[in-house]
Amino acid sequence: MAHIPTGTGRLPWRASVLTLFPEMFPGPLGVSLIGQALSAGLWSLTLHQIRDFGIGRHRAVDDTPAGGGAGMVMRADVLAAAIDRARETDADLPLLYMSPRGVPLTQARVRMLSEGPGAMILAGRFEGIDERVIVGRGVTEVSIGDYVLSGGELAAMVLLDACVRLIPGVLGAEESLAHESFEDGLLEYPQYTKPRDWEGRPTPEVLLSGDHKKIAAWRRAEAEQLTRERRPDLWGARGKRR
Repeated sequence: MAHIPTGTGRLPWRASVLTLFPEMFPGPLGVSLIGQALSAGLWSLTLHQIRDFGIGRHRAVDDTPAGGGAGMVMRADVLAAAIDRARETDADLPLLYMSPRGVPLTQARVRMLSEGPGAMILAGRFEGIDERVIVGRGVTEVSIGDYVLSGGELAAMVLLDACVRLIPGVLGAEESLAHESFEDGLLEYPQYTKPRDWEGRPTPEVLLSGDHKKIAAWRRAEAEQLTRERRPDLWGARGKRR
């Protein structure tokens, strides 16, 4: 198990990752505002090497799938041992497994996780993990999209980035978070800055009017139009909630 230093003081949000490739971390989580927050101690990252719990001289972590088939499957006994060790210090963290068959990672789920103590994430490899460890250790499967990656590490980073940026003090501007895509069931409205005219495309006059009521109405209308056009599923879900 490796621990990446995160400054001093009590850490309000903890990330604990079980992986065969701890060298992939912190990766993009170590740069920009998320990385600064890691160095400042606003969140912590603990890594657990699954192979430390492997079987035999070669520390095997996988075997052929029962019933036949291509590829290899990560063993239940190996993963359970790794999870049990991680829970010795982080028993209060929800245990998540990054999987394309999991529940979708929505902004609402991200916010819920960010408001808790943290998250323990299992990053799988090969053809997946033994179903018995999912049931036996109360694992929640989470998906970042309808596609397949080589492993769960990149998906874990996506989840962690989405959660950490919501921790108070990480981004600084709390107001900007409230107007992002998905926060109100809508995609975000278009953004503009300088120059005022670029390649014959001017900034909408209403944004330069100084009339905050008109600006808010324009942004709302644009957000609703974008959502209807690009994400009819979100638009339909909003209608059902009303």
